[in-house]
Amino acid sequence: MSKVWLITGSGSGLGRHITEAALAKGEHVVATARNIEQLDDLVKQYGDLIRVASLDVTVEEAAQEAIQLALDAFGRLDVLVNNAGYGDIRPFEETSSEDFKRLMDTCFYGVVYLTRAALPIMRKQRSGHILNISSVGGRLATPGSAAYHAAKWAVGGFTEALAMETAHFGVKISALEPGGMRTNWVSRAIHTRPQLLPDYEASVGALLNMMDGLQGNEKGDPVKVAEVVLQLAYADELPAHLPLGKDALQGVELADKQRAADAERWHAVSISTEYE
Repeated sequence: MSKVWLITGSGSGLGRHITEAALAKGEHVVATARNIEQLDDLVKQYGDLIRVASLDVTVEEAAQEAIQLALDAFGRLDVLVNNAGYGDIRPFEETSSEDFKRLMDTCFYGVVYLTRAALPIMRKQRSGHILNISSVGGRLATPGSAAYHAAKWAVGGFTEALAMETAHFGVKISALEPGGMRTNWVSRAIHTRPQLLPDYEASVGALLNMMDGLQGNEKGDPVKVAEVVLQLAYADELPAHLPLGKDALQGVELADKQRAADAERWHAVSISTEYE
């Protein structure tokens, strides 16, 4: 039996690959994007299997309308993929409050709004999968992406807590944490290289130089990630966090080792705050 999907950020990048993979499998898909013209070819190819909707995930009412479209078109909702998001690499000090909030609204509150709209439906169905496309940047941090890391770490904590709340009535939730993939993420994150204050050249500047060489050479294959997403949508159990890619695994392992070393070094201070 096919499933009914709603996928955000379907117009390009990983979201487009997930949408194509689901449709090729014969699934029913509500594909959302800011620019739905990007989806015209899929509508022509797949006909009644697909519905498209223009969606700004930062608007809660729009999220509710997109979920209702899935119900009106297909009668149920089985899989929600919260994929919409972007990066923005520059020092926190050179990131305006408006830009910081805009990224948080897209990468975190978009997940919250879509999940809030979908969860009552899945709870009544006693089944459903919510797959939040986070990032290895939700488990570790690099200079120049304070807003992005804040959003993705928030997605990870939100996912883990919510998964505990919903598992007993059949709704499975996971944060997927890919490493670098050959999508448009890097080009968008550094679309205009910022004029750095000199004090940030050693940290953010070094990262930007590294990213220049990374673009187009990332190890992660978004087509294979999309295939994993399809598998997870039929899985009976999901991990709260799932790194994807060798670079993601290595990054998480190194970050965990550093935290363990810090915990050991500061152990005496950590336990010094209790009543005698």
